[in-house]
Amino acid sequence: MRKVYYFDNNATTQVDKRVLKEMEYFLKNNYANPSSIYKIAQEARGAIEKAREQVAKLLNAEPEEIIFTSGGTESNNTVIKGIALALKDKGKHIITTQIEHHAVLNPCKFLEIQGYDVTYLTVDGYGMIDLKELKNSIRKDTILISIIFANNEIGTIQNIEEIGKIARKYNIYFHTDAVQAVGKIPIDVKRLNIDFLSLSGHKLYGPKGIGALYSKKGVKFISLLHGGEHEKHRRAGTENVAGIVGLGKACEIALNEMEKEAIKIKKLKEKLENFLRSYFKDIKINGHPSETLYNTLNFSLPDVNSQDILILLDQYGFCASAGSACSAGIPEPSHVLKAIKLPEKYLKGTIRISLGKFNTEKEINKFIEIFPDIIRKLKNDKS
Repeated sequence: MRKVYYFDNNATTQVDKRVLKEMEYFLKNNYANPSSIYKIAQEARGAIEKAREQVAKLLNAEPEEIIFTSGGTESNNTVIKGIALALKDKGKHIITTQIEHHAVLNPCKFLEIQGYDVTYLTVDGYGMIDLKELKNSIRKDTILISIIFANNEIGTIQNIEEIGKIARKYNIYFHTDAVQAVGKIPIDVKRLNIDFLSLSGHKLYGPKGIGALYSKKGVKFISLLHGGEHEKHRRAGTENVAGIVGLGKACEIALNEMEKEAIKIKKLKEKLENFLRSYFKDIKINGHPSETLYNTLNFSLPDVNSQDILILLDQYGFCASAGSACSAGIPEPSHVLKAIKLPEKYLKGTIRISLGKFNTEKEINKFIEIFPDIIRKLKNDKS
């Protein structure tokens, strides 16, 4: 098998071996339904509650404020649609941004068809919203503000603390899609005045198909799934015990090792970015220069096509992307790049490198070795 250099950690991450070990028991030995009353079922129930505590601790939340879902998409949909239904008599206005993940944008578009009004805040060239525009967009019928914590494509981190203060001042619920932020940077939902937060296991070295929604105590929404009494009537369906256990372990590891991993990954990103800036004089680095995820490097080159670059990178074993994995194969330029008004000549030549804790300096050196030849070949072929 050829060597794989995985540089697409914002799309998904490799499952940590310690996470797999925790999950294995509930895949092989204890397969009980945690809603049953016998001993092994109650053991499974206990494992779920332990995981709930692990997730809560990472966010400085209370365990009862954690609802297990199938992932970030379900968590986002649950909040946006659930609050819209619960507060429809109070108002039908929602505020979000132009650079949200499609798991926020598409539920908002769905609600527009149902008669709701959505304001999509603009962003500057770095992908930051204007807090004044946010304040000016608030109306008497505004029921929810949903703003991404850290952008999955360009890495820009919003001023969540100030957004939370604004939402609290006007008594409006505040939700953040923190799928890319959880596990990378410390998050305190209480200090940040967050009412709802979405996270996903496979973005922090846990399994796919499992996620969580932080829902502040006392905040009510209409559940999207109706069936049994699971998750205290908030999310029906037999729990994915192994997945939940894996998510809990991944959160525990992140809490203990986040700071150490951040230092390592940031150094790798800086080495790669410094090389690209020095070698390609016409390069455009996208995202905020300081308020950004330390693992995400989004850059654009003129006169090349990102799909061609990715194909050649793959021949060397490198996995990277042109943006969100959920939009892969779509020929149109990313809505995020359009929102930051990236110049036309750069739009089609954008690459996202997203590093993780399993990447090494040796891999960065290999990329530095082969990447200039790839660009040179593409430009020669075009001329």
